[in-house]
Amino acid sequence: MTDLAAPAQSGEVLGEKGLKGGALGLISSVVVGVASTAPAYSLAATLGFVVIAIKGLQAPIITVLAFVPMLFISYGYKEMNYADPDCGTTFTWGARAFGPKTGWLGGWGIVAADLLVMASLAQIAGQYVFLLFGANGIGHDSSSGWVLLVGVLWIVVMTWICYVGIEISANFQKVLLGIELTMLLVLSIVALSKVGAGTAPIGHLTPSWAWLNPFDHFSYSGFMVGFTLMLFIYWGWDTAVSVNEETKDSQTTPGRAAVLSTLVLLATYALVIIATQSYAGIGTTGIGLRNSANEGDVLSVLGHSIFGTSGFGTVLTHLLLLMVLSSAAASTQTTILPTARTTLSMAVYKAIPSAFARIHKRFLTPTVSTVVMGAVSIVLYVAMNYLTSGGAVIVDSVSALGVMIAFYYGLTGFSCTWYYRASLTESARSLWLRGILPFVGGLILWFCMIWSFWYYWNNGNSVTKWTLPGTHRIIGGVFILDVGVLVLGVVLMFVYKAFRPAYFRGEVLNRDTPTRVPEDIGTPVGLFGIDPFDEQ
Repeated sequence: MTDLAAPAQSGEVLGEKGLKGGALGLISSVVVGVASTAPAYSLAATLGFVVIAIKGLQAPIITVLAFVPMLFISYGYKEMNYADPDCGTTFTWGARAFGPKTGWLGGWGIVAADLLVMASLAQIAGQYVFLLFGANGIGHDSSSGWVLLVGVLWIVVMTWICYVGIEISANFQKVLLGIELTMLLVLSIVALSKVGAGTAPIGHLTPSWAWLNPFDHFSYSGFMVGFTLMLFIYWGWDTAVSVNEETKDSQTTPGRAAVLSTLVLLATYALVIIATQSYAGIGTTGIGLRNSANEGDVLSVLGHSIFGTSGFGTVLTHLLLLMVLSSAAASTQTTILPTARTTLSMAVYKAIPSAFARIHKRFLTPTVSTVVMGAVSIVLYVAMNYLTSGGAVIVDSVSALGVMIAFYYGLTGFSCTWYYRASLTESARSLWLRGILPFVGGLILWFCMIWSFWYYWNNGNSVTKWTLPGTHRIIGGVFILDVGVLVLGVVLMFVYKAFRPAYFRGEVLNRDTPTRVPEDIGTPVGLFGIDPFDEQ
């Protein structure tokens, strides 16, 4: 057996943490960024809830408004990546701007958000596998053990793809995203064509400029629920920056990819939402977008109606199912990627156990970080599924995501403004792109975070409910998940600080001195000292 600490293959560039440098270009980075948001999955799982919440036709303008803070924060990512292209992103930049504890909590926010969404992704993937092959009875039964099994296997496969290399992951993403965007475009064109020809079902609507008026039939609570849900459909483009140390021209390419990803998402979502709302209308029966029976998955229902039951229509309907499945697959994979790199960076700077900094000697990917991410995701998915016989907690976990997303995205915006505070007046570009836009984006997102805590304190706004021991007070499951995750992060931070205080004292990563990467970091090793892929 070869030496486990052997160097990488000839010609491969090792970054300071041992990752494979220069593996991704701008196009691959944009693909990773867009695929991470899972456009088809996000629309299928969110659009119905948004339309029901706002009780009107303003979904298109809410889509545009939710894009604004995301664009502002993407510039914060771009500018911070230029200053410090580290795969820890918010963890590293938060520590640079505000100190170690803030950075640690930023890293925890990324990990927590990714773990919360994995159960939902696995559940969707499990159900759509059966729907794709016509096993509708199983596919529509979220409590089915077969769905759970396929969901678990799905996480295993995506973890393996992430384990064997960033280039393989990116190429796989190109195929999945190609299917996804093509089918969303076809769906939108066919739907709008039928609306224009007058062959859409009863209840269809003609697109109107009034849909872009946020004050038409305005409801504050409805608007806020819809807005925070729309933040979820944009979430994920930051993966393009999380793989910065594996990207060509790591200072500039990842940041450009992040901004471009948000623009691609805006165009995609605006087209699809206008097309589906026009075709289906917002009725409460049939394919109407306010039909509560379809709220968790509007695309599969619309596909049968839009494409029809002819031979070619059936093919397109199955391709639509494949699209949502591929979207969930892409997002599962690109959820593992940034989390593994966040924990890798945290381990490099001694913020968590050093085992998470291990790199595979041949694939040049995080080993322990990737495998642990997959394993913990499986445990949480099985536990959530078991506790509610198929997934009420999974639904609440998606709702709880909004707080985690707003927390670490907003923190990145604030970190950018504070990090560059001394140079903001040097030019108009610096003032706006490094100061005003990231700060305003952070304010919007943190306002949404605080509002979400208030909203979900009401147990009627969650699927699951829990009674406080010894009292009659009932609290919603979303609030408990959010508070529980944040409290757990704080507890883990102080526990680790007691055992390994170097990072928390600012000895490894701080605001004033250059990063000091330990000499042994980046040495390619096998998982737990044993390389299962090593050649004999």
